[in-house]
Amino acid sequence: MSYLKDRGIFLYDESLCRNLNLHEIKDYMKEKINVRVEVRKEFISCYFKQEKIEDFAKKMAEIRVKDLRRNTFFEPLYGEVKYEERMLKKPKNCSVMYDGFKLQALLRGFMTHEEYKHVHIVFTNRLFGTFDENDMRYHARVIICGHPSLISTSGIVEAPAKPKEFYYLKQKSAILGIPIEVVKEKFKGRFIDYDDERITEVMKGYVMQALMYNITGEPFCNDRNCRLFNAHWQEDVLNAQLNGKDFCIQHEKILEQHRTRKLFQRNQRKVFDSQETGSFLFSPKLQSNFVECREGITFPTIKKGCVHDDRKFEE
Repeated sequence: MSYLKDRGIFLYDESLCRNLNLHEIKDYMKEKINVRVEVRKEFISCYFKQEKIEDFAKKMAEIRVKDLRRNTFFEPLYGEVKYEERMLKKPKNCSVMYDGFKLQALLRGFMTHEEYKHVHIVFTNRLFGTFDENDMRYHARVIICGHPSLISTSGIVEAPAKPKEFYYLKQKSAILGIPIEVVKEKFKGRFIDYDDERITEVMKGYVMQALMYNITGEPFCNDRNCRLFNAHWQEDVLNAQLNGKDFCIQHEKILEQHRTRKLFQRNQRKVFDSQETGSFLFSPKLQSNFVECREGITFPTIKKGCVHDDRKFEE
């Protein structure tokens, strides 16, 4: 178990969502886990010093996902690089998807060695995804846990699947020339949309997933009423984050133990950073997948490349 009280927690605001209040999320985190939290401006402005904007724009263009069914990358076109330059100078919401792990590695490359010991959570409006070897295609993600953890305010809209009837009416309305806004109005309240008034409350749960990943190595929960539930559908997201509860009994106990520092480890374990994915791994000779704790709770070994496993990205 890694105590966050010994590390700083930094929230970076790169989102264009007007209703996202990181200071409210900061207060929520301090209440739930009693840690030092700092809200910073966008990640790039904090670390982007040693590289020209043209060079960074080229690197962003290189990690674009151009085909959801191909995990291959090519030299970016001149127009793609110029587009990324404009996005860096004047950010806006866009439909471009980026490879999530490559984006995470790119941002991690700007961090100093001193910053590695802290927890960094980056909110961004950019849409990112990861390639699934099972069905050989990219899937949009809400969160990628690691170093730093990435949370997409575009991903919360696009990644979890909307009600099945929504896609049927969307297709039908496109044929009939009916504006998509009419379809959205019919399903109002059943999914998160851009600049949704509920976005701050929903994002509290995703921030806690990133923190739980750093504490135990497992960010998710199987309880549909727990904020850590790995929701694949928009209605499951809303239920987990807005049902009036916070956490299941097990995760509430973990947070309480972290607040009071009553939990202790039987075996000393060392946390180190994977240079490949930036995900935290435990290294106690790896003889066991679990560590036993005084209260009878077991915590799994941290997994490499843990992501929010959402449904496939819907066009």
